[in-house]
Amino acid sequence: MQYSFYLTKFLFNSQHRINAMNIQENISLLHFNTFGIDKNARFFAVARSTKDVLQLIQKSNEMEMPLFVLGGGSNILLTKNLEALVVKIEIKGFELVEENDNEFFLKVGAGESWHDFVLYCIQNNYAGVENLSLIPGTVGASPMQNIGAYGIEIKEVFDHLEAIDRDTLEIRNFSSEECKFGYRESVFKNDLKDQYVITHVVFRLSKSVLINAEYGAIRQTLKEKGVHNPTIKDISDAVIEIRKSKLPDPALIGNAGSFFKNPTVTASLYEKIKSLFPNVPGFPNEEGVKIPAAWLIEQAGWKGKRFGNVGVHQFQPLVLVNYGGGDGNEIKELSKKIQESVQAKFEILLHPEVNFL
Repeated sequence: MQYSFYLTKFLFNSQHRINAMNIQENISLLHFNTFGIDKNARFFAVARSTKDVLQLIQKSNEMEMPLFVLGGGSNILLTKNLEALVVKIEIKGFELVEENDNEFFLKVGAGESWHDFVLYCIQNNYAGVENLSLIPGTVGASPMQNIGAYGIEIKEVFDHLEAIDRDTLEIRNFSSEECKFGYRESVFKNDLKDQYVITHVVFRLSKSVLINAEYGAIRQTLKEKGVHNPTIKDISDAVIEIRKSKLPDPALIGNAGSFFKNPTVTASLYEKIKSLFPNVPGFPNEEGVKIPAAWLIEQAGWKGKRFGNVGVHQFQPLVLVNYGGGDGNEIKELSKKIQESVQAKFEILLHPEVNFL
């Protein structure tokens, strides 16, 4: 894995070994965030088990140092050095803990790559997550964000998760209801923010292959491939092809995928916008009408704009990019300007998906 290479490099160059937990001091996070922002962690350690997490929580308390939990680094924007003990979660493993006539219940380590998990499911014919192929990040971060794509959200395949209370060190299970999933939201981003460390997630996967190919791009891609009775692998392959054609690879150009959430507006505001922009796309939901943020950003004139080392992607305006050497504050300022212009033009305030640190 690339992290193993970089971790070895950093450990070799580290100034100190703090203790037997292998806590390192003044470590660059350049290769631990997909934006490729070069900021330092005051202290850094890797957790490969629940026991490691418990010990590191205790250690952060002893050091009187805040604890920051890092997954794949695909949903953060570093704007400063982190005066914290940064714990990289690398808890791995797949365990089939239960099954019935209709479903498999798969327990997955929080440090597993999300896409590796999806591929594991496809290889074993566990259905339900194929539409979520190639999403960056880790399994442990997925319920925090209630990740979703192409008509599916994680809450539809989620059973429960295991997490450690940072204050009491107790291990607690959270059901779907207790997670309070919303659009790119969960209780862990709101009421319980920074109170728990997720160690494992249990997914409820289907034995029956219920193909979800209603999303237009998937349907079109399958048609072009001449696939009429798609399998879950066919769906995954189509999603991978679509994402690769639209989204830049973080290994080649720094980015965190979709930077803003798609806003939902009132029906009256949507009709007002439509009267001025007849081609505005809209998708009715329970709260009103959802408008693609990418469309709003493009109409506001930001698509493909570059400002030094940062900019808006030339093909997908929903993605802000670091061309190399960019600073997190430059991206933050760019995002604010985009918000201001979209709000001025459409009376809509875009909200970031990415967490600013």
